[in-house]
Amino acid sequence: MRSAVPLAAGDGFRLDAVTCLDDHRGWSAAELGSAHRLVLVRRGLFRRKADGRAAVIDPTMAYLGVPGEEEHFAHPAGGDVCTSVSLTPELWHTLAGEGPPGRPTLYVDARLDLAHRRFLVAARGGDTAFELAESLLSLIATTLAQLAPTPTPASSGSGATDAPRPGASTIGASVPKATAPAPGLESTEARALGSRGTEATAGAAPAPRPGGTDIVAVGAPASRTADVGADGVGEGATRGRGVGKAYAAKGSPAPAGRSRGGGGPRSGAVIAGAAREAIAADHPAAGGLMSLAELLAVSPYQLSRAFTRELGVSLTHYRNRVRVGRALDRLEDGEPSLAGLAANLGFADQAHLTRTIRHHVGHTPTALRRLLAPRTP
Repeated sequence: MRSAVPLAAGDGFRLDAVTCLDDHRGWSAAELGSAHRLVLVRRGLFRRKADGRAAVIDPTMAYLGVPGEEEHFAHPAGGDVCTSVSLTPELWHTLAGEGPPGRPTLYVDARLDLAHRRFLVAARGGDTAFELAESLLSLIATTLAQLAPTPTPASSGSGATDAPRPGASTIGASVPKATAPAPGLESTEARALGSRGTEATAGAAPAPRPGGTDIVAVGAPASRTADVGADGVGEGATRGRGVGKAYAAKGSPAPAGRSRGGGGPRSGAVIAGAAREAIAADHPAAGGLMSLAELLAVSPYQLSRAFTRELGVSLTHYRNRVRVGRALDRLEDGEPSLAGLAANLGFADQAHLTRTIRHHVGHTPTALRRLLAPRTP
C-alpha cells in the first residue's frame, strides 16, 4: 500500500512524503511517470526498474523520473519512506537544461543528504515563495552537479561544479576519482591497495557510472548476502555467518563472489550490492574490509576495487557516509550527547566523529544541530 501526503507546493514544484508498506520481491504492474521528479529515501529501501534497468534505491541512492517513463517497483524489505519532488517541465528545463538526465540514479553523498534535510525543514516553515524555493534550488543544484558531465543552469549558478569534493562521484571519467582516497582519512585502504590498484585500473575498461548499473542490495536480515536474478537485482540469500566457507541447505544461492553451480565470478555490481546490504544491516562482518570480503567470498582487493568502480566512492568512504547519515538522523532528533553518539556509531571518540562529519558534510555536529532545527517565527 502506497500513500502520498502533500507537504508543500510552490511555483512549478510540489513536495510529497511518500510511504509504502508493501512487502513483495516481485515487480509491480507497469506505472507511467507523470512528471519530472527527484525521489530521495529517508528510511528503508526498494527496487525500481525503468527502461529495462533495475536498481536498489535507499538513503544512499536516489533516482530521477521523467514523464512517460515506464516504471516497476518491488519492496523486498517491507516498506520505505521517501521524499518526492515533482517539477513542471518548464522549471525542470530552466534548472537542468534541455535533454534527459545523464542517468536515472545517483549516489547521495552527505552534502546532498543535508540539502534534502534542509529542504524538508524549510517545507515545515511555510514560506514557499522564498525560503522553500531557495532550498529547492540548492537541492536541485547539488543533485545536478553529481549527474551532469557538463554544467547545467542550476549547478553553474550555484558554483556546484567546482572541483570534486573528497569521495564525490566523478562523471565521465573511466576510473572514478574516489580511487585516490582523501589524505589522512582513507590511508589504510590506500596502503592495502598500493600500486596494484593503479596498475589494475589503468588498463581496465571504462568504469560504469556510479548508480548507472544494476546496483544490487536487498533489505534482508544481517545474516544474509544478496544473490542476483535475471534482472540483475538481488533475490535470494545465503544464511549463516559462515558464508564463503560453507553453504546452507541445497538450493541456497551462492555468496556474492560465486555463481550458481560453481560457474564464473559474480559481477562487480553484485559484489558492491551485497557489501551495501551488509553495511546497511550492521552485519558483524561489515566492521572491516577483510571480514566483509570473507563474508562475500571474494578477495579484499576484488571487493575494494569492485565497490569503487560501481559506486564511484571507496568502500571506506561509503561506510563512513552511512554512519554520517545515521548521525544526522540522531542530531535532527535532538541527540544531546556527541560523546554517546560517537560511541554508539563506532567512532573512536567525539573528535573522530566531528572530523568525519565535517569531512563529509562541511559542518560540525554543533552547526548541523542549528541547521536542522525547526524554524522559529
